[in-house]
Amino acid sequence: MTASAALLVPLLAGSPACGGPAAEPKLQNVFTDAADEYHVPRSVLMGVSYLQSRWDSRPGAPSVAGGYGPMHLVDTRRAKAPATSPSGRAEGPAIAAGPSAAPLENASGNRSEQPADLRRAALLIGAPAGRLRTDAVANVRGGAALLAAVQRQLGKPLSTDPEDWWDAVARFSGTDDAASAARYADDVFSLIRQGAHRTTDAGERVTLPASPRVRPRAADAAKARRAKEVECPPELDCDWLGAPYVRTDDGSYGNHDLADRPRDQKIDYIVIHDTEAGLRSMLQTVQNPKEPSWHYSISSRDGHVTQHVRTKDMAWHAGNQMLNARSIGIEHEGFLKQPDTWYTEQMYRASARLVRYLAKKYDIPLDRQHILGHDNVPGPTASSIPAMHDDPGPFWDWRHYFDLLGAPLRATAEADSDMVTVLPDYAAHMPAFTGCAQAGTPCAPHGSSAVRLRTEPDASAPLVQDPGRHPGGEASTVDVDDLGSRVSAGQTFAVAGYEGDWTAIWYQGQRAWFKNAKDHPTAVGASGRMVTPKAGLSEVPVYGRALPEKDAYPEGVPEQPESPLPYHFLAGQRYATQSRLIGSHIDRSEFRDTPSPVVAGHEEWYEIQLGHRIAFVRASDVDVVESRGSGTTAGNAAPPRER
Repeated sequence: MTASAALLVPLLAGSPACGGPAAEPKLQNVFTDAADEYHVPRSVLMGVSYLQSRWDSRPGAPSVAGGYGPMHLVDTRRAKAPATSPSGRAEGPAIAAGPSAAPLENASGNRSEQPADLRRAALLIGAPAGRLRTDAVANVRGGAALLAAVQRQLGKPLSTDPEDWWDAVARFSGTDDAASAARYADDVFSLIRQGAHRTTDAGERVTLPASPRVRPRAADAAKARRAKEVECPPELDCDWLGAPYVRTDDGSYGNHDLADRPRDQKIDYIVIHDTEAGLRSMLQTVQNPKEPSWHYSISSRDGHVTQHVRTKDMAWHAGNQMLNARSIGIEHEGFLKQPDTWYTEQMYRASARLVRYLAKKYDIPLDRQHILGHDNVPGPTASSIPAMHDDPGPFWDWRHYFDLLGAPLRATAEADSDMVTVLPDYAAHMPAFTGCAQAGTPCAPHGSSAVRLRTEPDASAPLVQDPGRHPGGEASTVDVDDLGSRVSAGQTFAVAGYEGDWTAIWYQGQRAWFKNAKDHPTAVGASGRMVTPKAGLSEVPVYGRALPEKDAYPEGVPEQPESPLPYHFLAGQRYATQSRLIGSHIDRSEFRDTPSPVVAGHEEWYEIQLGHRIAFVRASDVDVVESRGSGTTAGNAAPPRER
């Protein structure tokens, strides 16, 4: 993210000489002025602010920790506490009844000091506390004053050298865990070294110039980590809170399965969830043998990681047993309808570190057909589709997340390729949604990873229909929970046509159109492989799981019935694929003290990007087609874009 752009010049809404009021100074200049006023290096102030809020202001809207403004100054009286009552979700923790005031805690329940205290900042700059909640200028000044105060408390000078501020930055994180504080400071100084630029929620372009001479102290974070029996990268401090594997009083058992992965079953996927619950509730849920389970929980406030199930074992988290057997589930504290409150930068970064570590350990590709949202997991049967979950939702920033993973989502072919990767500009792309506060009510405009699909290349055309999501024939809607007519950043599709500023893709057996203007693209050219029905087949069935063939089941293990999904993969259509696998099934018919047996078949399958969710087709039903990267392909594939 190296940047060398010049500082932005403040724009005035009016001029005092003309009788009009001067506009608030641009945030870029606010950082400069506050840094000068309190003798804090501007790069340190901007780096801390980026880690706190990514420079977003969100006037008056607190995070779960009660943090406000670009500096995420915390008013503990307005912090939100997790609820504790489950509501009976089929998979994953329950929706909480609502937040209330509570002290700040980390994932282990330990209280920590809060150097980024909003009320103390208000005293330091002589302003009302309420002003720091709504005024970005006062908020940044308050943050600068607090950083200077911390530096003095440490007995250090107000130096112009950013590296002299490392300990103050670590203290500013507000955590009492040495490894987490070191990780936070390391992130800030890595950012200062690389530079950054971003368009904020106020539409301002802010730039932190790169400082290549600044060096983070990466070794400190690794040294500070406490030795624990958890599967975690060395730079993260992780706790263990086990999920029970026990019989229950109803004759069943819970809440996961013993396994010996990857020896008995390869791990192919990592599934990203949000909890739709608060921290306390999710930790209670995972300890209940009658509730689901997952491998890791990550807190919103500071990104603290807690492991619950060994990665060799199979957690019950995805709503699809075949995906559970092949995946690791990570729950992120939060609510998809309140992204600014819960989806914090520290949570994103901790999650990305964990996923990078797990992907390397288990050789999982860092792409969107292997790093899935819960909303990308297919229903295992046709009847299960309507109940499948939709987290982490359209406001999860997949593009930013993959940047943090070190696997940026980008074009791999020319713009007129026969494949495209969905890639909207998250901050500027704000499709309309309803239902964030109550059903039918418009959501506040917000950046999104989701791109909406229509039946024709026209903004007034109907949304495409999803016969699995809406089996009764109901129309797709723009409700935030309705996945029936949208795709997500990083997903790759076969092109079905171009017309003006519109691109069509093959989507659940139909042509689906989205606006993809050259000056505001929502997708980029992609290269790779696609599958299409073999010659002579008018249609091939698609499935939500890749099961072994009938002859593979040993005596005593019940055969799993196949259930084709209600989508039509017709001759001439194509779908992107990045994975070929062998059908398998894990027998869960009884409680065992040893890993459940894996039934492995011989028949091969392809995973395809069928719609918003992935799906599977038999390799024997399809041919593989290599993308040409640019230009035309035969049959019903994409014609060249007119230029």
